[in-house]
Amino acid sequence: MTAQHEAPSTGTQETLEVWIDQDLCTGDGICAQYAPEVFELDIDGLAYVKSPDDELLQDAGATTPVPLPLLQDVVDSAKECPGDCIHVRRVSDRVEVYGPDAE
Repeated sequence: MTAQHEAPSTGTQETLEVWIDQDLCTGDGICAQYAPEVFELDIDGLAYVKSPDDELLQDAGATTPVPLPLLQDVVDSAKECPGDCIHVRRVSDRVEVYGPDAE
């Protein structure tokens, strides 16, 4: 078995959302490098997700939809995050498909 992940087995039509656990964020900014449309570092040095309207979402546990064209960038962000704090889950059942709690 390899550690590589493909698109969710439920198909690429599945709506996904992403959130960041700021308590674990190391502020490396790797996520913002991979997907600046989705992630941004704030003045506190931590990463946050952004709304589709480019608004920084600073509430704990705030989620934002993962645009399908950016799915691989978001997945790569979750894989490379040194804080292991990026969670990508299905909206339909809130099951994590990428990130530290993915099965």
